[in-house]
Amino acid sequence: MKKLLHIAAIGLMAITLNSCLAGKFMSNYALKPTPHGVDDIERTRHKADSLLPGSTAWYDGLKAQGILKDSWITSDEGYKLHACYVPAAKPEEAQGTAIVVHGYTDNHFVFLYLVRMYRDKFNYNVLFPDLQYHGYSEGDEAQMGWKDRLDVEKWIEVAHDIFKDDFMVLHGVSMGAATVMMTSGDPLPDYVKCFVEDCGYSSAWDQFATNLKDSFHLPTFPILNSASIVTRSRYGWGFKEASSVNQLAKCEKPMLFIHGDADDFVPFSHLEKNFKAKKKGYKEMYVCPGAVHANSYQKNPEEYIHRVGNFLKTVHNMIEDGSVYDK
Repeated sequence: MKKLLHIAAIGLMAITLNSCLAGKFMSNYALKPTPHGVDDIERTRHKADSLLPGSTAWYDGLKAQGILKDSWITSDEGYKLHACYVPAAKPEEAQGTAIVVHGYTDNHFVFLYLVRMYRDKFNYNVLFPDLQYHGYSEGDEAQMGWKDRLDVEKWIEVAHDIFKDDFMVLHGVSMGAATVMMTSGDPLPDYVKCFVEDCGYSSAWDQFATNLKDSFHLPTFPILNSASIVTRSRYGWGFKEASSVNQLAKCEKPMLFIHGDADDFVPFSHLEKNFKAKKKGYKEMYVCPGAVHANSYQKNPEEYIHRVGNFLKTVHNMIEDGSVYDK
């Protein structure tokens, strides 16, 4: 019996050690992807043009004219964070301000198609930041939206100081969508009126569980548990804490949920969880047939623009007639 107990103890120690090592690997793998930051700018400039031809020429042209500008803030941890901003095509007739938030391993260049949609189609002012560890922003690891939301809340104030609008929409894709949903549950200025999330995950835990299964064919326990503990020890937050669902439960302002029904990276089930979690206030859902992850705009740009534009008009109308928080 003693021998069996000794063997069992050794086995348990080996499992624990392996789990810890696997947890450290998973935390690094998930939160420190490479390449990233400035080293990855050129790839993402090309990606911006592949998503909407002419985007970088549009960007470079406006920047050369001094119309599109850079802005910098400092995060609570002391990191320098970067964003670009551009006024509406007809500034004197601007309909509001949009903050466009990019996804995992991307940066402010990638979603120029959304920046152009808001500026050139809807006549909105736009601010589009680099999240920590991405683009020109500093940071030692990706925040998966959780701490990013605190930086976005700083950018909200910056955008309002620049443009002085009383109508602001936050629009994010993938990790940017999760950032927007996580932001939506916090107390925000009254001029933040609505949100658009495109293919965001329900929580960092749920997303990493999918990645662990699909990429490594491994179960969540004990590796993801260990990785979450490592992340909390190193960075002060855990994977379950980084929850869109929990934040959406506190959101009372209008939100448009977008997802492709062929998305197998952030599975369609995340949309169902997110949509169900928002129980207060107005909400809409747009499911893009045949769209894979972060592909709904490219799959059907006219419909995407129509859906977002109609949602914004609806919110404007609801504000005018005083029904913005009605279900």
